[in-house]
Amino acid sequence: MKKFRKILLVFLSAAVVFLVFMFWYQNEYAMDHVQEYELNSPGENSRLLLATQGSEFKNTITTAIVDYYKTEPVYIKVIDVSALVGVNPNNYDALLVIHTWEKWKPPSAVQSFMDRTIEYRDKMVVLTTSGEGSYKMEGVDALTGESILDQTPMYVGEIIKKLNPLLKL
Repeated sequence: MKKFRKILLVFLSAAVVFLVFMFWYQNEYAMDHVQEYELNSPGENSRLLLATQGSEFKNTITTAIVDYYKTEPVYIKVIDVSALVGVNPNNYDALLVIHTWEKWKPPSAVQSFMDRTIEYRDKMVVLTTSGEGSYKMEGVDALTGESILDQTPMYVGEIIKKLNPLLKL
């Protein structure tokens, strides 16, 4: 009986340590929610939807993309990726989705959006970040990498190069 108690105690201790680790990991590495906003008139020549998650890296890229297009005849709407559920891709000329790989998969809102909009992938630009830097959704032509701040100019340049033809700029 004493041996059973020790095994149970070890098992419960390991479970508590695991739960504390998971709580810490979620708080430390979870993406922030992005506040929705719009720039320029919805009647502009081109319409860009930028769906992202909040982190220093993603915020830097989002700000650079918005700054680049804010003086162009482009309506820009920035949303959190969780709001992709209500997005109709017909309303936009280009869609930029920036997300991280979480728990070995994309966020569920991103995955379901990509699954239901397969026929619109030709007007999407996707940037997927992950710890290892190469994970991406199967069947999605995405830029991939790690969230390294020094590399944001390179990603911004690649994104703009892909968005300009879609926005007819």
